[in-house]
Amino acid sequence: MKVFSSREFNQDVSAAKRFARLEPVFVTDRGKPTHVLMSFDAFRRMSGERDSVVDLLAMPGLPDPEPERAKDWDRREPL
Repeated sequence: MKVFSSREFNQDVSAAKRFARLEPVFVTDRGKPTHVLMSFDAFRRMSGERDSVVDLLAMPGLPDPEPERAKDWDRREPL
């Protein structure tokens, strides 16, 4: 567990973020813990949040499949 005073945290937020990738970082104010900084993945694990089927199927980072065919779909003949 890494502890940063409020002053240390304000002076070097990027260092706190680097430590938070590995373990929770406690931020203190006048010697008492006031905040906890952790990675988003650690937060999701702690909260029990899981990817939904929609999230898994979205596959972020991939281009839209065949955008030209999507345009054709919009121009289809009415029934």
